[in-house]
Amino acid sequence: MNYIDEINKLRKEKNAIILAHYYQTPDIQDIADFIGDSLALAQKAAETNAEMIVFAGVHFMAETAKILNPHKKVLLPDLEAGCSLAASCPPKDFTKFMNEHPDHIVLSYINCTAGIKELSDIIVTSGNAIQIVESFDKDQKIIFAPDKNLGGYINNLTGRKMVLWDGVCEVHDLLNTESIIKLKIENPNAELVAHPECDGPVLALADMVGSTNAMLKYTQKSKSKKFIVASETGILHQMQKNSPDKEFLVVPKDENCNCNDCPYMKLNTMEKLYRCLKDESPEINLAIDVMERAKKPIVKMLDISKELGLI
Repeated sequence: MNYIDEINKLRKEKNAIILAHYYQTPDIQDIADFIGDSLALAQKAAETNAEMIVFAGVHFMAETAKILNPHKKVLLPDLEAGCSLAASCPPKDFTKFMNEHPDHIVLSYINCTAGIKELSDIIVTSGNAIQIVESFDKDQKIIFAPDKNLGGYINNLTGRKMVLWDGVCEVHDLLNTESIIKLKIENPNAELVAHPECDGPVLALADMVGSTNAMLKYTQKSKSKKFIVASETGILHQMQKNSPDKEFLVVPKDENCNCNDCPYMKLNTMEKLYRCLKDESPEINLAIDVMERAKKPIVKMLDISKELGLI
Protein backbone atom coordinates (compact mmCIF):
# COMPACT_ATOMS: atom_id res chain seq x y z
CA MET A 1 0.00 0.00 0.00
CA ASN A 2 1.18 3.52 -0.81
CA TYR A 3 0.62 5.12 2.57
CA ILE A 4 1.53 8.59 1.36
CA ASP A 5 -1.19 8.60 -1.31
CA GLU A 6 -3.78 7.08 1.03
CA ILE A 7 -3.02 9.48 3.87
CA ASN A 8 -3.17 12.48 1.53
CA LYS A 9 -6.53 11.27 0.20
CA LEU A 10 -8.02 10.69 3.66
CA ARG A 11 -6.92 13.98 5.22
CA LYS A 12 -8.42 15.89 2.29
CA GLU A 13 -11.71 13.97 2.52
CA LYS A 14 -11.96 14.44 6.28
CA ASN A 15 -10.58 17.99 6.53
CA ALA A 16 -7.87 16.70 8.86
CA ILE A 17 -4.58 18.28 9.83
CA ILE A 18 -1.54 16.21 10.76
CA LEU A 19 0.64 17.77 13.44
CA ALA A 20 4.01 16.13 14.09
CA HIS A 21 6.78 16.63 16.60
CA TYR A 22 10.41 16.85 15.53
CA TYR A 23 11.09 13.50 17.21
CA GLN A 24 8.89 11.56 14.83
CA THR A 25 10.47 9.41 12.11
CA PRO A 26 11.49 11.28 8.93
CA ASP A 27 8.64 9.85 6.82
CA ILE A 28 6.03 11.14 9.28
CA GLN A 29 7.75 14.53 9.53
CA ASP A 30 7.72 14.81 5.74
CA ILE A 31 4.01 14.05 5.37
CA ALA A 32 2.83 16.27 8.22
CA ASP A 33 1.01 19.53 7.57
CA PHE A 34 3.02 21.12 10.32
CA ILE A 35 6.03 20.05 12.38
CA GLY A 36 7.33 21.79 15.45
CA ASP A 37 8.29 21.73 19.09
CA SER A 38 5.81 21.83 21.97
CA LEU A 39 5.23 25.60 21.85
CA ALA A 40 4.69 25.78 18.09
CA LEU A 41 2.44 22.70 18.11
CA ALA A 42 0.31 24.10 20.94
CA GLN A 43 -0.07 27.35 19.01
CA LYS A 44 -0.98 25.52 15.79
CA ALA A 45 -3.50 23.34 17.62
CA ALA A 46 -5.13 26.49 19.03
CA GLU A 47 -5.39 28.13 15.61
CA THR A 48 -6.37 25.31 13.26
CA ASN A 49 -9.65 25.35 11.32
CA ALA A 50 -9.43 21.64 10.54
CA GLU A 51 -12.31 19.46 11.72
CA MET A 52 -9.97 16.66 12.78
CA ILE A 53 -6.50 16.76 14.35
CA VAL A 54 -4.14 13.82 14.00
CA PHE A 55 -1.27 14.26 16.42
CA ALA A 56 1.89 12.40 15.50
CA GLY A 57 3.58 12.77 18.85
CA VAL A 58 2.94 11.48 22.34
CA HIS A 59 -0.13 11.33 24.55
CA PHE A 60 0.26 14.60 26.47
CA MET A 61 0.63 16.50 23.18
CA ALA A 62 -2.61 15.06 21.81
CA GLU A 63 -4.27 15.88 25.14
CA THR A 64 -3.13 19.50 24.77
CA ALA A 65 -4.65 19.64 21.29
CA LYS A 66 -7.92 18.25 22.65
CA ILE A 67 -7.95 20.73 25.54
CA LEU A 68 -7.59 23.57 23.05
CA ASN A 69 -10.18 22.02 20.70
CA PRO A 70 -12.74 20.31 22.95
CA HIS A 71 -15.35 19.95 20.19
CA LYS A 72 -13.01 18.52 17.57
CA LYS A 73 -11.92 14.94 17.07
CA VAL A 74 -8.29 14.50 18.12
CA LEU A 75 -6.53 11.29 17.18
CA LEU A 76 -3.24 9.70 18.26
CA PRO A 77 -1.85 6.91 16.03
CA ASP A 78 -0.77 4.83 19.04
CA LEU A 79 -2.29 5.32 22.49
CA GLU A 80 0.78 3.68 24.04
CA ALA A 81 2.89 6.63 22.91
CA GLY A 82 3.35 8.03 26.39
CA CYS A 83 6.11 10.07 28.02
CA SER A 84 8.46 9.10 30.85
CA LEU A 85 8.56 12.70 32.08
CA ALA A 86 4.77 13.07 32.19
CA ALA A 87 4.47 9.67 33.90
CA SER A 88 6.95 10.77 36.61
CA CYS A 89 4.43 13.24 38.03
CA PRO A 90 1.15 11.59 39.17
CA PRO A 91 -1.54 14.21 40.00
CA LYS A 92 -2.28 12.67 43.41
CA ASP A 93 1.36 12.88 44.50
CA PHE A 94 1.77 16.32 42.98
CA THR A 95 -1.26 17.62 44.87
CA LYS A 96 0.40 16.54 48.11
CA PHE A 97 3.61 18.28 46.99
CA MET A 98 1.66 21.47 46.28
CA ASN A 99 0.05 21.36 49.71
CA GLU A 100 3.52 21.33 51.25
CA HIS A 101 4.22 24.67 49.50
CA PRO A 102 0.88 26.51 49.84
CA ASP A 103 2.23 30.01 49.11
CA HIS A 104 3.74 29.07 45.74
CA ILE A 105 2.34 29.45 42.24
CA VAL A 106 2.70 26.42 39.95
CA LEU A 107 4.51 26.57 36.62
CA SER A 108 4.35 23.27 34.78
CA TYR A 109 6.33 22.25 31.74
CA ILE A 110 3.96 21.31 28.92
CA ASN A 111 5.35 17.75 29.03
CA CYS A 112 2.79 16.74 31.64
CA THR A 113 -0.64 15.12 31.76
CA ALA A 114 -3.96 16.96 31.65
CA GLY A 115 -4.26 16.12 35.36
CA ILE A 116 -1.15 18.20 36.11
CA LYS A 117 -2.13 20.99 33.74
CA GLU A 118 -5.42 21.52 35.55
CA LEU A 119 -3.51 21.94 38.83
CA SER A 120 -1.16 24.53 37.33
CA ASP A 121 -1.25 28.31 37.15
CA ILE A 122 0.75 28.60 33.94
CA ILE A 123 2.11 26.08 31.45
CA VAL A 124 5.55 26.67 29.94
CA THR A 125 7.69 25.09 27.23
CA SER A 126 11.44 24.84 26.85
CA GLY A 127 11.12 27.67 24.33
CA ASN A 128 9.47 30.17 26.68
CA ALA A 129 10.09 28.94 30.24
CA ILE A 130 12.94 31.32 31.06
CA GLN A 131 11.08 34.39 29.80
CA ILE A 132 7.87 33.45 31.62
CA VAL A 133 9.73 32.82 34.88
CA GLU A 134 11.51 36.17 34.50
CA SER A 135 8.18 37.93 33.99
CA PHE A 136 7.44 37.37 37.69
CA ASP A 137 8.86 39.40 40.55
CA LYS A 138 12.05 37.99 42.04
CA ASP A 139 10.31 37.33 45.34
CA GLN A 140 7.51 35.30 43.74
CA LYS A 141 7.61 31.74 45.13
CA ILE A 142 7.31 29.15 42.38
CA ILE A 143 6.89 25.39 42.11
CA PHE A 144 8.31 24.09 38.83
CA ALA A 145 7.24 20.69 37.54
CA PRO A 146 7.81 18.06 36.35
CA ASP A 147 11.34 18.38 34.87
CA LYS A 148 14.00 19.04 37.51
CA ASN A 149 16.71 19.45 34.86
CA LEU A 150 14.89 22.23 33.02
CA GLY A 151 13.91 23.78 36.36
CA GLY A 152 17.47 23.59 37.65
CA TYR A 153 18.80 25.15 34.46
CA ILE A 154 16.37 28.05 34.83
CA ASN A 155 17.30 28.49 38.51
CA ASN A 156 20.99 28.64 37.63
CA LEU A 157 20.42 31.06 34.79
CA THR A 158 18.08 33.43 36.60
CA GLY A 159 19.20 33.12 40.22
CA ARG A 160 15.72 31.92 41.20
CA LYS A 161 15.04 29.35 43.87
CA MET A 162 12.06 27.56 42.38
CA VAL A 163 10.98 24.41 44.20
CA LEU A 164 11.49 21.53 41.77
CA TRP A 165 9.48 18.35 41.33
CA ASP A 166 11.83 15.37 40.98
CA GLY A 167 11.07 14.25 37.42
CA VAL A 168 13.16 13.72 34.28
CA CYS A 169 12.90 12.75 30.63
CA GLU A 170 14.63 9.39 30.40
CA VAL A 171 15.77 10.15 26.84
CA HIS A 172 17.64 13.35 27.71
CA ASP A 173 18.64 12.56 31.29
CA LEU A 174 20.61 9.46 30.36
CA LEU A 175 22.99 11.38 28.10
CA ASN A 176 26.31 11.48 29.93
CA THR A 177 29.31 13.75 29.93
CA GLU A 178 31.74 10.91 29.10
CA SER A 179 30.16 10.31 25.70
CA ILE A 180 30.05 14.03 25.00
CA ILE A 181 33.66 14.66 26.03
CA LYS A 182 34.77 11.77 23.81
CA LEU A 183 32.87 13.25 20.86
CA LYS A 184 34.32 16.70 21.53
CA ILE A 185 37.87 15.30 21.61
CA GLU A 186 37.26 13.42 18.36
CA ASN A 187 35.62 16.47 16.78
CA PRO A 188 37.40 19.55 18.21
CA ASN A 189 35.78 21.96 15.77
CA ALA A 190 32.22 20.81 16.51
CA GLU A 191 29.79 22.89 18.56
CA LEU A 192 27.70 21.17 21.23
CA VAL A 193 23.99 22.05 21.24
CA ALA A 194 21.86 20.64 24.05
CA HIS A 195 18.23 20.50 25.10
CA PRO A 196 17.60 21.84 28.64
CA GLU A 197 16.06 18.50 29.66
CA CYS A 198 19.64 17.18 29.84
CA ASP A 199 21.25 17.19 33.28
CA GLY A 200 23.44 19.99 34.61
CA PRO A 201 26.92 18.64 33.75
CA VAL A 202 25.88 18.14 30.11
CA LEU A 203 24.43 21.64 29.89
CA ALA A 204 27.61 23.09 31.38
CA LEU A 205 29.58 21.67 28.44
CA ALA A 206 27.22 23.03 25.80
CA ASP A 207 27.97 25.89 23.44
CA MET A 208 24.24 26.48 23.13
CA VAL A 209 21.28 25.32 25.23
CA GLY A 210 17.76 25.68 23.89
CA SER A 211 14.46 24.21 22.81
CA THR A 212 14.27 21.93 19.80
CA ASN A 213 13.25 24.82 17.57
CA ALA A 214 15.97 27.06 19.01
CA MET A 215 18.60 24.40 18.31
CA LEU A 216 17.37 24.14 14.72
CA LYS A 217 17.65 27.88 14.19
CA TYR A 218 21.05 28.03 15.85
CA THR A 219 22.58 25.30 13.69
CA GLN A 220 21.22 27.03 10.58
CA LYS A 221 22.74 30.41 11.45
CA SER A 222 26.00 29.26 13.00
CA LYS A 223 29.13 29.39 10.86
CA SER A 224 30.22 26.05 12.28
CA LYS A 225 30.10 23.10 9.91
CA LYS A 226 29.84 20.35 12.51
CA PHE A 227 27.59 19.92 15.55
CA ILE A 228 27.27 17.47 18.42
CA VAL A 229 23.58 17.22 19.30
CA ALA A 230 22.48 16.31 22.83
CA SER A 231 18.85 15.49 22.14
CA GLU A 232 16.57 12.91 20.52
CA THR A 233 17.70 11.63 17.11
CA GLY A 234 14.55 12.76 15.28
CA ILE A 235 15.77 16.36 15.27
CA LEU A 236 18.63 15.45 12.93
CA HIS A 237 16.24 15.06 9.98
CA GLN A 238 15.26 18.73 10.00
CA MET A 239 18.80 19.86 10.82
CA GLN A 240 20.15 18.03 7.80
CA LYS A 241 17.34 19.29 5.55
CA ASN A 242 17.90 22.89 6.64
CA SER A 243 21.71 22.68 6.51
CA PRO A 244 22.71 19.99 3.99
CA ASP A 245 26.31 21.27 3.96
CA LYS A 246 26.76 20.62 7.67
CA GLU A 247 27.46 17.48 9.72
CA PHE A 248 25.46 16.46 12.79
CA LEU A 249 26.52 13.90 15.39
CA VAL A 250 23.92 12.82 17.93
CA VAL A 251 25.12 11.91 21.41
CA PRO A 252 24.59 8.11 21.84
CA LYS A 253 22.52 6.82 24.74
CA ASP A 254 25.06 4.21 25.86
CA GLU A 255 28.62 2.98 25.48
CA ASN A 256 27.57 0.81 22.52
CA CYS A 257 26.72 3.98 20.57
CA ASN A 258 23.04 3.09 20.26
CA CYS A 259 20.86 5.88 18.88
CA ASN A 260 19.15 8.12 21.41
CA ASP A 261 15.58 7.39 20.25
CA CYS A 262 12.51 8.09 22.35
CA PRO A 263 10.76 4.70 22.46
CA TYR A 264 7.37 6.40 22.81
CA MET A 265 7.75 8.85 19.93
CA LYS A 266 8.89 6.04 17.67
CA LEU A 267 5.77 3.95 18.34
CA ASN A 268 3.98 6.00 15.67
CA THR A 269 4.42 4.65 12.14
CA MET A 270 3.07 5.48 8.69
CA GLU A 271 0.80 2.43 8.83
CA LYS A 272 -0.62 3.51 12.20
CA LEU A 273 -1.05 7.06 10.89
CA TYR A 274 -3.02 5.72 7.91
CA ARG A 275 -5.22 3.43 10.03
CA CYS A 276 -5.79 6.23 12.51
CA LEU A 277 -7.15 8.48 9.75
CA LYS A 278 -9.11 5.67 8.13
CA ASP A 279 -10.77 4.39 11.32
CA GLU A 280 -10.80 7.74 13.17
CA SER A 281 -9.32 5.93 16.13
CA PRO A 282 -7.69 5.92 18.67
CA GLU A 283 -9.40 9.10 19.82
CA ILE A 284 -8.38 11.30 22.74
CA ASN A 285 -11.26 11.98 25.14
CA LEU A 286 -11.18 14.03 28.33
CA ALA A 287 -13.85 15.13 30.78
CA ILE A 288 -15.26 18.60 30.01
CA ASP A 289 -14.41 19.98 33.46
CA VAL A 290 -10.82 18.72 33.20
CA MET A 291 -10.42 20.40 29.82
CA GLU A 292 -11.87 23.66 31.11
CA ARG A 293 -9.46 23.77 34.04
CA ALA A 294 -6.47 22.60 32.01
CA LYS A 295 -7.09 25.13 29.25
CA LYS A 296 -6.66 28.19 31.47
CA PRO A 297 -2.91 27.79 32.16
CA ILE A 298 -2.25 26.92 28.50
CA VAL A 299 -4.06 30.04 27.30
CA LYS A 300 -2.10 32.08 29.86
CA MET A 301 1.11 30.69 28.37
CA LEU A 302 0.07 31.58 24.83
CA ASP A 303 -1.03 35.06 25.90
CA ILE A 304 2.21 35.76 27.79
CA SER A 305 4.25 34.36 24.89
CA LYS A 306 2.53 36.77 22.52
CA GLU A 307 3.08 39.69 24.90
CA LEU A 308 6.77 38.82 25.12
CA GLY A 309 7.04 38.46 21.33
CA LEU A 310 7.88 34.78 21.48
CA ILE A 311 5.16 33.73 19.02
